[in-house]
Amino acid sequence: MSITAQNCDFSPMKELIKDDLHHLIAKLGQLILSLNDEEACLLGEFEKIKKNFLSIESSAATFYLNCYLSPFLDRYSDLSLTIQTLSDRRHGALIAVERSDPLDPFLQPGIPVGAPVSHSLLESIFYPGSPLHDGAVLIRSNQIVSAKNILPLTAAQGNDRITGTRHRAAVGLTEISDAIVLVVSEETGKASFANNGQLYPVITP
Repeated sequence: MSITAQNCDFSPMKELIKDDLHHLIAKLGQLILSLNDEEACLLGEFEKIKKNFLSIESSAATFYLNCYLSPFLDRYSDLSLTIQTLSDRRHGALIAVERSDPLDPFLQPGIPVGAPVSHSLLESIFYPGSPLHDGAVLIRSNQIVSAKNILPLTAAQGNDRITGTRHRAAVGLTEISDAIVLVVSEETGKASFANNGQLYPVITP
């Protein structure tokens, strides 16, 4: 069910990831040497390394997200701007982008919209108190098909990234289709996307 990002040039991203990982490995080497110092406390350094690793993952995930969506969505910049704005404002959101698999059989249908993808419309849909902000927006071929759709929830347990109903819905739909589902947490403002039953953090510039 998963579609690869065949049309993307991975070389520059791979080189950046390699550089970042080499830097991380060098830092780990320094920490190993620091263990010889009985008075050194490395707990703060572990936290920095964890943040560095998550940053590398987020950069790669953002690149892959663009690659996954570009064959199916011309107006990716509108979607990216929407996620950035909603993340900054901590407005919760759930956006399902249909790819090759038709999604209608998997949704409890919401309210028809039938408008081109635009960041202003998406932001207004997910504005707190909007009658359409609960549930998921369905995007198909550069069109906002509908809003307030109900997605199937995953039964997966033990994933600390799945922090609420939106995340469970995002993962649930991608377990049974090749859809890409974007999520913004209203509690933290963090943005992520689900693909093939997995959840990945993305950068909001």
